[in-house]
Amino acid sequence: MIPIYRWRCAPDGLATFRQLRARGLRPGGQDVAAQVERPRRRRGPLVAYLYRVDLAKPVRPMTAARRAALARANAARRVCPECGRDAGYRIPVSLGMCVPCADAPTQLAA
Repeated sequence: MIPIYRWRCAPDGLATFRQLRARGLRPGGQDVAAQVERPRRRRGPLVAYLYRVDLAKPVRPMTAARRAALARANAARRVCPECGRDAGYRIPVSLGMCVPCADAPTQLAA
């Protein structure tokens, strides 16, 4: 069982994934060393997993192929499935279409 710490009470030498990224590191295949819980009033606690900083490895550099693959994936997320146009921004998953297409039924009803 992994240790559980209260919010802001984790010992030095442990960091979350985002904290590792800010330092230019990645977990590098290591298991979760501990977790931090922040209480919430209405829902369950927020949990963040902690990794050991001394076992973390440097982030792999971005290659040209990975950069091109990310550009293609982001371009695909900009195309609206309803009208087929490039929206100029990533389509929100909550809408599933660009904002003008999502607002079209309300504009017709008004």
